[in-house]
Amino acid sequence: MPITIKNDREIAAMRAAGDVVSLVHERLQAAIEPGITPLDLDSIARDVIYGAGATSNFFGHHGFPGHICASVNERIVHGIPDGRPLQDGDIISVDVGAIVDGFHGDSAWTYAVGTVEPAVSRLLVDTEAALMEGIARAVPGNRLGAIGAAVEAFGLARGYGIVKGYGGHGIGRSMWEDPHIPNHGDPRKGPVLRKGMTLAIEPMFNLGAAGTLVGGDQWTVSTADGSWSAHFEHTIAVTDAGDGSPEILTPRRAAVIH
Repeated sequence: MPITIKNDREIAAMRAAGDVVSLVHERLQAAIEPGITPLDLDSIARDVIYGAGATSNFFGHHGFPGHICASVNERIVHGIPDGRPLQDGDIISVDVGAIVDGFHGDSAWTYAVGTVEPAVSRLLVDTEAALMEGIARAVPGNRLGAIGAAVEAFGLARGYGIVKGYGGHGIGRSMWEDPHIPNHGDPRKGPVLRKGMTLAIEPMFNLGAAGTLVGGDQWTVSTADGSWSAHFEHTIAVTDAGDGSPEILTPRRAAVIH
């Protein structure tokens, strides 16, 4: 199917949804510390989302029981929030989505809990940097494959396992729209990007091999070898700005750390 082109009004609604997502991440970042549980974080996210007049696009989606996805350590994506307290040295990927006026925002971030090992800290820094590498390729005239190719090249150069089978996606009136955006690819392939396309770009890097497995809950995706994984995501709009830069619709807000 062709990638949906959004008009200015629709992108404004997505910007509003993205603002809610960004606010949730701000509140969660400030709350993440040893001893807090993913269920605690889910409650915070629920209250922020509904308090802002938005709705969660994860809760109830194909039966998903959480308002966020919370994936700890070797869990890559789609983790169900549970009551296990986070420990010093853990990492947690938190994926947040919100709907405003029928349009979706979606962003994931991986947070360090307390003090993490140096290799884990580098994993987080590098995966976030790979996200920005992919976003930089989301400009009019590039092909979709340029995004995944940039993410893949960045990760392979640093020795990470690049998760395949899961990746980014189109987004708008639905949380998951065409196209699928893998974190690997060929810059010469895929549809040509145009102003008004809205995409969720989300690199996932493993400290070990690229293999994955799905848990017994049929949701949680983990690394096959038990290595730790990081996941970062922004929702963006392709623009015709003078410098060609895409607009990040889920910008990071500075958290007030207690």
